[in-house]
Parts: sequence; structure tokens; C-alpha cells
Amino acid sequence: MSPVAIGIIGIVVLVLTFLLSMPVGFAMALVGLAGFCFLVSAPAGLSLLARDVFATFSSYSLTVIPMFMFMGAITFATGMSRRLYDTGYTLFGHLRGGLAMATIAGCASFAAICGSTNATAAAMGKVSLPEMKRYHYDDSLATGCVAAAGSLGILIPPSTIFIVYGILTEQSIGSLFLAGVLPGLLLATIFVMVVSFLCWRNPALGPVGMPTSWKEKLASLTGVIEMLVLFVIVIGGLFLGWFSPTQAGGAGAAGALLIGLARRQLNWQGFLNAIKDSLQITCEVMVIITGAIVFGHFIAVTTIPFVLADWVSALPLPPAAIMGVIVLMYLLGGCFMDALALITLTIPIIYPVVIAMGFDPIWFGVIIVLVTEMGVITPPVGINVYVIKGIAEDVPLGTIFKGTFPFLIGLLIAAGLLIAFPQIALLLPGLAK
Repeated sequence: MSPVAIGIIGIVVLVLTFLLSMPVGFAMALVGLAGFCFLVSAPAGLSLLARDVFATFSSYSLTVIPMFMFMGAITFATGMSRRLYDTGYTLFGHLRGGLAMATIAGCASFAAICGSTNATAAAMGKVSLPEMKRYHYDDSLATGCVAAAGSLGILIPPSTIFIVYGILTEQSIGSLFLAGVLPGLLLATIFVMVVSFLCWRNPALGPVGMPTSWKEKLASLTGVIEMLVLFVIVIGGLFLGWFSPTQAGGAGAAGALLIGLARRQLNWQGFLNAIKDSLQITCEVMVIITGAIVFGHFIAVTTIPFVLADWVSALPLPPAAIMGVIVLMYLLGGCFMDALALITLTIPIIYPVVIAMGFDPIWFGVIIVLVTEMGVITPPVGINVYVIKGIAEDVPLGTIFKGTFPFLIGLLIAAGLLIAFPQIALLLPGLAK
């Protein structure tokens, strides 16, 4: 049996283990180890496993993950998500769909200090859904808006997906962070336009809220000061070359901790919960990365990436059309797999193909994150939808999925704009060089 056939069997077995709910990291490590042992030798496979596990868990570059996770956990524990939403409500609440727009603004702001789509959706959902219910917002708009806007957590930096992509492809995490800023703001704007269009067609979806004076609007801006301080420390430090990504994460975590202590809104229990949540997410991500590296070595010896690259490059299609096929593949894959699992599984196969076609790896990282955002709101997996379902238990799951569809169109529009105008993603990284 040829190495390529063995590689295809390995991929099929891996997908089956996912469907059987085996943890992603362990599944990739197990299949990768078995395949490598079969193609090379058992001693070589066991030696590879030991080396990959040690290299991953002793990697200095991976310390960026717990730092950003801790920063997001601390900001949630100190009530920053509530203050961000209150600012958005004061600014947009008087408009039709204003509370939904405020939720999008709050998610975009919280994403700049969090890095997780699930955490962003959960944090803003707990704050915004009761308010939208109180003002008689349509359930599909309210829940769909929070689920979709929560996906901004992995596009607007810092982002765990960018970190994992950077590690797997050996690209600059700082450049990836900078590349996500403008696309993140673009997507947030498109989401606001989607809400505005829906409420224009059917005003009953998002009733007008209480008007506020300009004095109240200006006063509400104090609610975003803390977020801006952290964002400037982290992204500004990266942009100016003051910090490495790991140092930026440490500075952001320290800044969040100092803000919480200064406001006297961080108690001991909240501090312990933040540490626990950060450690849990960090361990999960590092196990997944380790499994992905082991599986990537197996895929490399099957020669599938090289065969696929040769086949794609020989297709009688322009590069943009081939990229459209790749985007469609990720969109379909995101319907059945978690975003992190999908990226760690496919990057070892797809990345060489993309580079062979001459696409920029930083730009492709943004495209990948944008497309995997679609997966967190599409059935049957749609993890953000299930997060919102846990908060709004009285809303049927089908209603939430229905509410995400207009925002899915917004995501497709954003992806199309990025493919047509790559400089949207590459402008800031280019200025930082």
C-alpha cells in the first residue's frame, strides 16, 4: 500500500475518532504515532513522540497562550464586559437594533483583550441577552447577533487561533496579530450593517431604546478606557517593537491585574477562578498543538502535501478560484469540526499548497481565521450557538441558528473583500516592518 493511501486512511480514522468524541489532541497524537510507526518504524515513532511532547511543553514561544488567556479571564472577572456593553448601549441604544449594535461593539472591544470566541460570546451574552429581552427584541436577532459577534474573539487580536497558526506555520505571531486588526474592524462594521438592514426591513425585530443626551454619551466613553489601555499596551507594543508576543501577553496580563486591583473589583475567588480557567484552556490548547505536530509529521512522510500541491498547481484555474475552493472546504469542514481542530488537522496539508501558489502566509492566516469563524455559528457543531443556548435556555436551538444566517452572509462578504483586497490584512504588518 502506498504512503498516500495510508495517509488517506489515517485522515479518515482521525475524523472517525472526532465523531466518537475522543479528545482532539489525543486523537491526532494517536493516529499520527500509529501511522508514523507503520511507515517508518516503531522506535522512530516513539522517539518522535517523546521529542515532540518535550519540545512543545518546553517551548518559550507557547508561553504567550497562558498570558493572553489570563488577561481575558481577569478582565471578565473584574466586570469589564459589563462596562463595555454599557458604553455601547449608551451610544447606540436609541437606534433601531441599537442594543444588538451595542452587543457587536462590546464583542469587538472585549475581543481585543480576550482571544477566545467562546469566552467573548459567553461574556457578552450574559450581559446583553437579558437587556434585549427586556426591550422585546426578537429572539433570533438577539441570540444570533451575540453568537456571531462572539466570533470576533478569534479575529481581533490577541487570538488563540492566530497563535496556533503561527506556531504550526512558523510565521510571526506579532504580524498575524496586526493583520487581524483591520479585518476585525471591517467585520464588526459589516455586522452592524446587517443589524441595521434587518431592522429596516422589519422594525419589530429591534425596537428603539431610551434616548440619551450627548453628555451621557461622552461620559459613557470612560467604560472603554481600560480596554484601550490594554489594547495599546499589547498591540501598540508589538507594532512599535517594544515587546515580543510573549512579553506583550505578560504586559497585558499584568495590566489587567493592576486595573482589577485599582478598581477593587477583583476578589480572591475571582482571581483563583481566572487562574483556573486560564490553566485549563492553556493545557487543552497545548495538548492539541502537540497532537497536531505529531500528526503533521505523519502527514509529511505520506507525501500527501506534495502530491496535493502538484495536483492543485496543475489545475486549469486561476489562483483566486483555487482559493475559493479552499475557503469552501473550510466552510464545510467548520460545520462538523471545532475551529482549532480543523486548523490543526488541515494546515499541514493545505499550507504547502497555498505557499506553492504564491499566496502571502500572513494574509492566508487571516483568511483561515475568518472562515473558521463561520464554523462556530453553522450547524451542526456551531459551538457559539451552544454557548448562547446555555445562557438563553428558553430559546429553541433552531431559532438561534436561524438568527446567525444573516451574519454568516456578512462573514462571506468579508472573506470576499479580503480575497479581492489583500492589503486590508497586510497594511499594518507592512507598516511595522
